[in-house]
Amino acid sequence: MVILQLCCIAVITAVCAFILKSHKSELVPLCLTAGGIIIFLFAFDYLTESVEFLRTFSETSGVDNEIIRVIFKIIGIGFLIELTASSVKELGFEGVADKLILCGKIIIFVVAIPILSSTYKIIISLIELA
Repeated sequence: MVILQLCCIAVITAVCAFILKSHKSELVPLCLTAGGIIIFLFAFDYLTESVEFLRTFSETSGVDNEIIRVIFKIIGIGFLIELTASSVKELGFEGVADKLILCGKIIIFVVAIPILSSTYKIIISLIELA
């Protein structure tokens, strides 16, 4: 049911932006931004449920909290970069959006280094056990 609501909000936002484009084109970015924020707020409830699940999972499984923090940083960076890049693309600056996405990928790689290091340590300890 929530998916249907999200799709309706997206269609209403697009129709409003289309109508505004011919009458008051300066309000189109504001309309698109407002629609994007509303859509994001709908998804926020599911995000909090996922965060709670991962918190309990890390407590019960013994996964290091630092790894969970890094995963959340990576997800947050990805969402923020994608949202910003698509907004910049809508304004007609595809070159800037592409550069932003490239920089986001580089930042995600750098932030993921502790996960790579932890994976390497696990693999080495498994090899030593064999």
